[in-house]
Formats: sequence, structure tokens, C-alpha cells
Amino acid sequence: MTTRVRVLLYATAPADSPDAVAQAYHQISTQLQGTPGLLRNELLSGLDRPDTFVVLSEWASEEAFLQWERGPEHRQATAPLRPYQDAGWRAAFGVYRVAGDYTAVG
Repeated sequence: MTTRVRVLLYATAPADSPDAVAQAYHQISTQLQGTPGLLRNELLSGLDRPDTFVVLSEWASEEAFLQWERGPEHRQATAPLRPYQDAGWRAAFGVYRVAGDYTAVG
């Protein structure tokens, strides 16, 4: 059984450029459209700290993500977000398997 994975990347916008993370996210998302295995991505902003962000990407499988991550396009495509990565969470990003999923109905 193929298990989806979600990748979380943590970022903080600099005080002098509060839109920097959102701009980088949109630039990267445009480039990644059509990437095999990438199902979707979202930019989440902190309710209590609007300068903090999480980029959540959902991949069809761990293999699809790892193939893309190890490929030559990965580092170049994601470069615009790199200056804003926030390692204050232990690491600037995390990769998680979907271990449970409830969908709200109604």
C-alpha cells in the first residue's frame, strides 16, 4: 500500500519584508505545478504570529517525494524560501507519513 506523505517547511518573514515568504511560496508553487507525485501544497500563517509560516505539501508517496528531493530541480526550485527557513522547531522542515485521516462530512 502506498502511503501519502506530507512535508512541513517552517519559515519566518523578516520584519522589513512581511510579504517575502508569501512571494517566495507563490513563485515556487508556480514552478512546481505538474511535478510527478505532488498532490497539493498550502501556505499557512500563524494566528498568533502572522510573520510565521508553514508550507505544507502533500505527496502521493514517500518514493515520489524522495525522487523529487534527490533530483536536480529540488534545490533550485526551493531556493527562494531558503533564506526564511526557521530551524527553531528542531529542523527547518519535517517529513511525515499520514498515520490517520478523518474527513469532516457536511
